[in-house]
Amino acid sequence: MTGNVPVQFYHHGRFKVAGGVLPDAVTAYQTYGDPTNPCIVFPTCYGAQLRLGSQLYLVGEGKALDPKKYFVVTFALFCNGESSSPSNTPAPYNGPYFPAISYEDNIRAQYAVLTRRLAVSKVYCVVGFSMGGQQAYHWAAIYPDFVEKFAAICSSARTSPHNQCFLEGPKAALRAGRDFNDGHYTATPQVAIRAFARAYCAWAYGQAWFREHLYEMDGQYPTLDSFIRERWEARYLTDWDANDMLALLETWQRGDISSIRHGNDLVGCLGSIKAKALIMPCKTDLYFCPEDSSHEVSVLRNAELVVIDSVWGHVAGGGANPADVAFITQKLREFLA
Repeated sequence: MTGNVPVQFYHHGRFKVAGGVLPDAVTAYQTYGDPTNPCIVFPTCYGAQLRLGSQLYLVGEGKALDPKKYFVVTFALFCNGESSSPSNTPAPYNGPYFPAISYEDNIRAQYAVLTRRLAVSKVYCVVGFSMGGQQAYHWAAIYPDFVEKFAAICSSARTSPHNQCFLEGPKAALRAGRDFNDGHYTATPQVAIRAFARAYCAWAYGQAWFREHLYEMDGQYPTLDSFIRERWEARYLTDWDANDMLALLETWQRGDISSIRHGNDLVGCLGSIKAKALIMPCKTDLYFCPEDSSHEVSVLRNAELVVIDSVWGHVAGGGANPADVAFITQKLREFLA
């Protein structure tokens, strides 16, 4: 239970996914507020889990997604360890045998929860950060008459070649770990996960963030190495399964809304989106650069570009820095009004 709101589970039964089928797919979700209020969907990003309160930086009384005003539904991505994942799926689809998952698979599953379990007939807005923002784009493309608005924070409609390439680094580090054993490990593969964390951690922040020694976190971490070990290695060693990390990363790498029904024509796909959009990149994001967001906004029908002026890089959009959260909250309130 997180913030007195339990994580709930919807069983889809046999569910077709990009890489095959799941005999009993499960979607984890939470609900906040009165179901008669306008519905806001807020799916997770990479590294986020509902049980850890990952969505609470924007959800709560007085926050951007206030349950007194909205019916907020948070969804866990497939492969995050809460919804169906390599770590919690029984044989024969367990561990490295888990099928490939697409964003479209996630959105179809979330749609089923909303319409079949929660009786939602219209989504007022889908809000997402990073992989959550990519889901927001997919929502608007897959269900154009179901979604009125979407807000994509530090994200993109298509995972860029540079983004795909950067992800190859931590992915290769994880796979090369001597204890990963091609995903057939029987205990936590510490060497593999530590290598992943070290290959991944520098990308989350802008270069200026490191130059200003902000990794010290007001004295919490006296050295750069302590920051890497305690904030990055420990995080994944404590809360994550290595096969889940790999499967979720590959969903991210394949992200592309134009592959759904537009023959990889990104401009045409973006131009067909009906929902009003708020696109919020961070100027120092090394994952999803603001130039890509600017191009997307230029071809969307009804979109506003708001750049987060921060040295916190990608994590500016994920709740890491209170000043950035305050800025995002203000812009979301204006957009939702």
